[in-house]
Amino acid sequence: MNYQTLISADELRIFLRDSPANLVVLDASHDLFDADLGHRTYAAGHIPSARFVSLEHDMGGKKTGLNGRHPLPARADAVASMVRCAVNDDTQVVVYDQCEGMYAARVWWTLKWLGHDNVAVLDGGMKAWQASGNDITTDVPAARAGHFTDRGQGMVALSYEDVLSNLSTQAYLVMDARAEDRFRGENETLDPVGGHIPGAINRFYKHNLNPDGTFKTPEQLCIEFQSIIGQRRAEFVIMQCGSGISACHNLLALHAIGLGLAPLYVGSWSEWCSRPDAPVATGPA
Repeated sequence: MNYQTLISADELRIFLRDSPANLVVLDASHDLFDADLGHRTYAAGHIPSARFVSLEHDMGGKKTGLNGRHPLPARADAVASMVRCAVNDDTQVVVYDQCEGMYAARVWWTLKWLGHDNVAVLDGGMKAWQASGNDITTDVPAARAGHFTDRGQGMVALSYEDVLSNLSTQAYLVMDARAEDRFRGENETLDPVGGHIPGAINRFYKHNLNPDGTFKTPEQLCIEFQSIIGQRRAEFVIMQCGSGISACHNLLALHAIGLGLAPLYVGSWSEWCSRPDAPVATGPA
């Protein structure tokens, strides 16, 4: 069986037991305020056979001050990172983190962007893995090169110019995944300007989750998303957040419930607010 959106802790345990040769587990633990915390967390204990992937170094690109806090890597650099992580073109990849899938979803998106279909996020992350009684380890798997190739654009990445143009055309609905207070322009701690893109709606990514950190049922997610986007397909909803990370959580949720693949504004608010000509809205949607 191939997993392309979510995989449960029990399903991952069985996959590790029965088909480990065709599976690569990636630990995408990260912290927005401490770029090295993820690796320290990995070193303290991780899912057996998991390899660490850094959002800052492996999955991140060069910052210019005008392209957001988490720009995309060059495609060749992302491919090289997957080669180092022993990923082949036919490998089932499972990504997890310590943060209910927020960071894992960005790695999931990046692999999809490179055309790799068989990648899933561990539902509930490390918390769910341990809650199911599974072991963790500090052992690091031996280095092994994969045979991973770029198979074309599987996901759509939008630029600042694309989103700015949408203010006039209104071809897409813009969905902001940040917490409600940051969307309104209050309590901004990560970016120099508070507020949101004019016309955007707000869907805090944590609303996708149950109290235990796993995703809500597809039925419940469908009700909640359609209450704010109507009958739109995901292809007509631009996903954004602070820096293109938590937006992937909403994007994953929409894809998991069968509503399609949304385009991602990678630079998101951190890029938008750095541009002198970008209009800014505050308050509720």
